[in-house]
Amino acid sequence: MQSNPFTSSVYLFLITFYLTQIGGFLVQAQGQPNAIIEFNRDIRPILSGKCFTCHGPDKNKRIGSLRLDIQKEALADLGGYFAIVPGDPIKSHLISRINSIDAATQMPPRYSGKKLSNQEKQLLQRWIEQGAKWQNHWAFLPVKRPYPPSVKSERWIRSDIDRFVLSNLEASDLLPSSEADPATLIRRVSLDLTGLPPSSDELDEFLQDPSDRAYELTVNRLLNSPRYGERMAIRWLDAGRYADTNGYQADGERSMWRWRDWVISAFNSNMPFDHFTIEQIAGDMLPEATVEQKIASGFNRNHRGNGEGGIIPEEYRVEYVVDRVETTSAVWLGLTLGCARCHDHKYDPVTQEEFYKIFAYFNNVPEKGRAFKSGNSPPYIKAPTTLQKSQLKTLEAKIAKANQEFQGYSHKLDRLQRSWEDAISASNLVKWSLRDDLEVHYSLDGHLAAETENRGYTAGRLMGGDPHFVPGPLSIGASFDNKRYIDAGDVAAFNYTDSFTLSAWVRAEFPDGAILSRTKRTIEGEGLGHFGYGLYLRNGKLQLNLVNRWLDDAIRIETLETMKSGQWHHVAASYDGSFQAKGIRMYIDGKPKNVRTILDAMNQNFYVKEPLRIGAAGANEGFQGQIDDVRIYRGVLPADRIAVVATDQTVNQIAKIPNDERNPGQIDKMRLCFLDQYAPPRIRDSWLRVVELRKQRHLLTKSIPTVMVMQESPTPKDTFILARGVYDQPGKKVNPGLPALFPGLPAGAPNNRLGFAQWLVTQSNPLTARVTVNRFWQMYFGKGLVKTAENFGSQGALPTHPLLLDWL
Repeated sequence: MQSNPFTSSVYLFLITFYLTQIGGFLVQAQGQPNAIIEFNRDIRPILSGKCFTCHGPDKNKRIGSLRLDIQKEALADLGGYFAIVPGDPIKSHLISRINSIDAATQMPPRYSGKKLSNQEKQLLQRWIEQGAKWQNHWAFLPVKRPYPPSVKSERWIRSDIDRFVLSNLEASDLLPSSEADPATLIRRVSLDLTGLPPSSDELDEFLQDPSDRAYELTVNRLLNSPRYGERMAIRWLDAGRYADTNGYQADGERSMWRWRDWVISAFNSNMPFDHFTIEQIAGDMLPEATVEQKIASGFNRNHRGNGEGGIIPEEYRVEYVVDRVETTSAVWLGLTLGCARCHDHKYDPVTQEEFYKIFAYFNNVPEKGRAFKSGNSPPYIKAPTTLQKSQLKTLEAKIAKANQEFQGYSHKLDRLQRSWEDAISASNLVKWSLRDDLEVHYSLDGHLAAETENRGYTAGRLMGGDPHFVPGPLSIGASFDNKRYIDAGDVAAFNYTDSFTLSAWVRAEFPDGAILSRTKRTIEGEGLGHFGYGLYLRNGKLQLNLVNRWLDDAIRIETLETMKSGQWHHVAASYDGSFQAKGIRMYIDGKPKNVRTILDAMNQNFYVKEPLRIGAAGANEGFQGQIDDVRIYRGVLPADRIAVVATDQTVNQIAKIPNDERNPGQIDKMRLCFLDQYAPPRIRDSWLRVVELRKQRHLLTKSIPTVMVMQESPTPKDTFILARGVYDQPGKKVNPGLPALFPGLPAGAPNNRLGFAQWLVTQSNPLTARVTVNRFWQMYFGKGLVKTAENFGSQGALPTHPLLLDWL
């Protein structure tokens, strides 16, 4: 299947031309005593509906050894007698049992609630009389292009589609409806292709064009309209269960509209259907996958996501995988594979083991069963719009140009900075610190005044005792005795979507205590069970807690390294607003530290109406020791800036250190200080231009929407048959694979989700082409050639025009 014929103007022209009543139907054998009985048309529906429950594919429900879904089994010797003897209904026990009036031998048994009509009994008898000729299920047979049939009314024919339609009409002694008038025709085709009626100007233009090409030109105009992709996408979005909310409990918001836009764009660009399929099933696995191909894989992330705190995550993770199997099989294969989750399929030849083989293709996504209540749940990617891509490209060009201009000053800058350093090495103290995005700064230099971003200077309140100041690493620091703390007021009121950085100098005399926090006490036990955020010492380790509920709705991280008591250390922690533990970085003395994740399950806001406290949490859990230079920044401070903040030497002191003996933090502190306050205006303006453009890029990048996508875990996840489909009842281990009724993967295709996607659109797969063509037919005509568009299995409807279906 190389391309989607229904997105080409030729086929849409043919199909939309025939927006008339198609009244053809199959000649039903039961209405003609001498007609040939066809197994698929006349017999399989009876066996599937009335007999397969006890004598079909499901071995767990099968009664006795008789199977009526397989020819060899149906004709087998049952111990001196046969259920079916071709050509001899008298020797066929099936006939005697269905005609029995004895409750002990009657089939189907009365307790089953199923009953054969007289007409069905006659069909079974006549079928056996005619030799019990068998056919495999029509939808599983290879697709072969049939020749268009001959018809009597050749003058009515304008395309080969007409021949298939008219052939059925003539067989039923019916005439086609009259051709629609031009006004009706343009209204129909406009609604079909764009979902909108024609404007008055479009209607007038069409009616006034007498040429034979008027209709074709109209169709091409509609196909080139952006509304066409939107119209075509509607049904696909429904099939893909698209939603921008999670679907459970409060139905929290999420963002999948970038996948929606991808679908619309795919239709408007007439993307080949094999690409359309492969990218939605496994776009993330394509070599050097583009952002657009990854966005496409969001098809199988549209399922509902449960963010309730009390759920068992693994249970719902399994439900998400099952959803992918069921949706993918329904959309591309037209099969109810979900019926084989708990047992072998009762009507179609799919075993429970085969269900879990397909399950294995979708079982390797690194996701948690508990989704975020608001926002996208991992894995997800940034998905810029076309406009944002253009804006980013423009900004990158401006940044490159500004950087080049600034680099042009490098030699002059180095010389000027050396002269400045020589001048200040013997001068009075130069006070400088990193102020970009500084939310609040408590220097604690013998006072409780604080510098804030929005309010200028404010003053904190000392609670629990009298002020006590001691020498600190920078100048003066505040002393805390487990009772004394600073109420810093309503500042740094962050929530779980904010990014921020906390930092301070600490000298602990006791290994436990709150350095700074914005929390309130909860009833969840003792210790650090506080609602809000806080930076703590716990057993000498630096710990950051972001808590809604202490036990199951929080992120709690601590360093592996233990800090020594009685020594000054600079501590810092940053959080990127991602709801995830991996979005946290911890630093001691300006160096990033390895951490241990205690809990990674935050799902709700940790904002509290409590003041920022220095040296306490929730009015208790006090700190014992000294704290100096508390800084809180909006946004994530990168590691090199953390090193600058953690540099306790003043610029005067660093100026006295030889260049080759300075550490990176000292080097950066000197350069940033010089550029911020002492560089010549031209150089400073050039630097500020770079800084401003980088901020613009950051804000633009932050505004880019995300979309949930598929992704493969580095370590493959084992798949097991689940007893009764229950998540915690694993049985036999299975590998990815296809049901035996289908041909195998294409040559060279990997046995993974990408190979499965490629198999879906291979020509040897008999279902995808039929199911897709039927769905488009249904879209345009209201009813598919197969009425049950979602079920091409034994329980589904037969096609009204099977040759036309395969020809298309």
